[in-house]
Amino acid sequence: MPFAVLTDSTAYLPEGSADRQGVHVVPLLVRVDGREGRDGLDIGPAQLAAALRERRMVTTSRPNPAEFAENFRALLDAGADGVLSVHLSRELSGTWESARLAAEEFGAAVRVVDSRTTAMGLGFAVLRAAEVAATGAGGEAVEAAAVEAAAATKCFFVVETLEYLRRGGRIGAAAAMVGTALAVKPILHVADGQIVPLEKVRTTSRAVSRLVDLAVDAAGESPVGIAVHHLADPDRAADLATRLGARLPGATCVVSELGAVIGAHTGPGVLGVVVGPR
Repeated sequence: MPFAVLTDSTAYLPEGSADRQGVHVVPLLVRVDGREGRDGLDIGPAQLAAALRERRMVTTSRPNPAEFAENFRALLDAGADGVLSVHLSRELSGTWESARLAAEEFGAAVRVVDSRTTAMGLGFAVLRAAEVAATGAGGEAVEAAAVEAAAATKCFFVVETLEYLRRGGRIGAAAAMVGTALAVKPILHVADGQIVPLEKVRTTSRAVSRLVDLAVDAAGESPVGIAVHHLADPDRAADLATRLGARLPGATCVVSELGAVIGAHTGPGVLGVVVGPR
């Protein structure tokens, strides 16, 4: 059995890709008015969007180390040569720390990687690691594939409001206040593992155009994969994917709705583009 690849639910992989490539997913936890469920299993995007619009209390939390240990043990007992556990940035969640603590029980058999990104920035890294693992490569090569792919991804997104990011502590109160006061559409990106403002534009249509331009610039001349993310806005996501396809005809493009954990911090109406190596 080849090296096993495990990630968390914030990768928001395209439907079916985890099963096809043998990737194991540990869900983060979401609480709506104190009722807890698993991201993507018990609480999906539609439920989350409705809860946020109704201004219900939504919080998220990481899996505990025991859950990771249980998954590591099951994979190793099933015959895996080892496990690579790849997760969203430690700047955004304690998930990496939970996995790292669990890995201490298994020594060199389990490797844990902080992708320094999230959503399909993480997803592209995970899928690349799974491809390398399927060739029979050892742990060092599988880990290197994940690290290199994650470092090569670019994540851009626009939100309707910075309020959700401010509430969750993912962006500073000052930046959120400025964005709200000026009534701008903030474009953000992931840099050094954190979500930070990149630009401010005045209209939604201008923001979408900038997402296209930023993705084209990030792609350069290299073959790339593109992921379009959204929450409760499939029509705009489809339009964005079409525009990207026209500007980057050689790229592969998938549309993936954000789940409850990332969606809880961005809010309904978020639209994002991730550019990754292919």
